[in-house]
Amino acid sequence: MVGKMADLAKLQTAVSDLEEDLVLEIIDEVMAAGGDEAQAAMEACREGLGKVGDLFEAEEYFVSDLIYAGEIMTQAIGKLKPALAKGSDRKLGKMILCTVEGDLHDIGKNIVRAMLEAEGFEVLDLGIDVSPAVIVDTAKKEGITIVGLSGVLTLAIASMKATVDAFKDAGMRESVHIIIGGNPVTQESCDLVGADAWAVNPQLTVNTCRAWAEGKE
Repeated sequence: MVGKMADLAKLQTAVSDLEEDLVLEIIDEVMAAGGDEAQAAMEACREGLGKVGDLFEAEEYFVSDLIYAGEIMTQAIGKLKPALAKGSDRKLGKMILCTVEGDLHDIGKNIVRAMLEAEGFEVLDLGIDVSPAVIVDTAKKEGITIVGLSGVLTLAIASMKATVDAFKDAGMRESVHIIIGGNPVTQESCDLVGADAWAVNPQLTVNTCRAWAEGKE
């Protein structure tokens, strides 16, 4: 028997209202019904998270609320991941993801990692406060061609630029695609850093990295 359709509008609202139990209950319903709505459920969660960001900017939510929302999102994607990957043996290869040197934030990075893994990437998550040297050395050792740099603080832009420059100094810049993301990132900062692309949300990061991996630049 086909399970009942999940209430995705309710899911979106539950995420934006930070109702963890309700979010996970609806996600469990999606998976119990076979997981066919997993992609739609993930999109509902993402839209709910976007609303959380709007409420934060309106000063109705606080940093602690952002952190909590990120934890809820990470749990939800973790539950959905088997269904998102089901029916596809696609392997998009390895890529690096990290928060750059001087920045200790990892909520956004963790959400992006979960979504990239669901898409078929093997993500080498180097963590937070990662130096340009470590990123370049790892890329060289692992044969990495896609690198995702995350940051929330304004100082992250300088660290991102230092990382791109380190790839240039190592003679590897032409063989690596670099995408940057986080609160301070704009087209202007992307041009300053010298990255190949920038993303305003996790889904755009996933889409860009997938296109690179599949050679659809």
